[in-house]
Amino acid sequence: MNRPDYIPSLDGLRGIAALLVVLAHVGLIFPTASAHLTTMGSEAVGLFFALSGFLMAHLYGSRPVTKENVLDFLVSRFARIYPVYLAAVLLVAILSGMQNLDFVQPITGGTDFIRHVFLLGSSGVFWSIPPEIQFYLLFPILWLCLARPQRYRGMIVGFTVVVVVDGLLDLPGPGIMLLSKLPYFLFGALAGKMHSYGDNWTPSALTGIFTLFLLAAFFTYRHLVLGFSPEFWSLQSAFAAAIIVALVARQPPIAVHVLAAAPMRFLGTISFSLYLFHVPIMFLVHRSFESLMPEASLIAVALVIAVGGAWFLHETIEVPSRRLLVGLWQHHRWRVTGRDIPAERIEQAILDLQETEKRLLSSAPADTAVELQEGADHDGDRGDQKRRA
Repeated sequence: MNRPDYIPSLDGLRGIAALLVVLAHVGLIFPTASAHLTTMGSEAVGLFFALSGFLMAHLYGSRPVTKENVLDFLVSRFARIYPVYLAAVLLVAILSGMQNLDFVQPITGGTDFIRHVFLLGSSGVFWSIPPEIQFYLLFPILWLCLARPQRYRGMIVGFTVVVVVDGLLDLPGPGIMLLSKLPYFLFGALAGKMHSYGDNWTPSALTGIFTLFLLAAFFTYRHLVLGFSPEFWSLQSAFAAAIIVALVARQPPIAVHVLAAAPMRFLGTISFSLYLFHVPIMFLVHRSFESLMPEASLIAVALVIAVGGAWFLHETIEVPSRRLLVGLWQHHRWRVTGRDIPAERIEQAILDLQETEKRLLSSAPADTAVELQEGADHDGDRGDQKRRA
């Protein structure tokens, strides 16, 4: 990828998080292996949330908050998430309805299926998608705060209060509501906004080593120091996740060689399809071949097939559907964003001309040239303000 805003190390970080979610569910499908596995699924999802906040602020935070840009953002996010999510929901619903299959994370009944279709379901990994979508709907407000913090100080104070209350109440983590996950998104977004201010900083190899150490500690501290923090979903974890994402985004030496390596970036590219489909794929592999090979070999085969299946679904569903929906939007966006713009510009032009005429009529002839220049400057300022609004 040659986009100027593309950060290869973040793709690798996403790939590691997706792989850890997959490994966390191996014990769900292969119960005898669960005693030998340390699950880090919550940490991986928390890192996903912080990474999402970072990328939204990094990719959109410097753009003007206009109707067109906000709609482009919402359509892009919907096209990125929903089509492949819906395909995963349909697959799980089909498996859940099969007699004697006993799918491990079922969608039970028509009501539960409808809840999932409308992004209110919580079966398996699907619980994390509603908070993600809710954050996207909230992001335009956060976008305003990032773009014009002086003007929207009240909103910033409001976000701060929510984060503090969240930390004091120790709200539960897993669930389909955004509130308890909001600090991960907000801290990530703050890191994304600050990313551009570090352009003059060149991280050292020591920074890279520290980044990898912090990443390892983030995933293992609950399991190595059991009395330190029994719960993952906390302000400390959200802050640590944002720091990790911010450091990885600087692509420090040593760390970049690990996180931006081709296998890690490949996993990051297919991470969303891998996240959504790994449980049904591994479950079907287990049911199909459990009597043909030892469990250790079957786990390895299931992991390989899950990665291969995720790549196939990424290429056949995720990417084409996103391109189709974004292409349709780009083709028809003028019908939504273009109707009222000419009228607004004509109305503004009329008002500007009236103001200029009044100044000319009330000024002395010797001042006419000066007034004309001031009127032109004033019109330019108004145009700039209009574009920024």
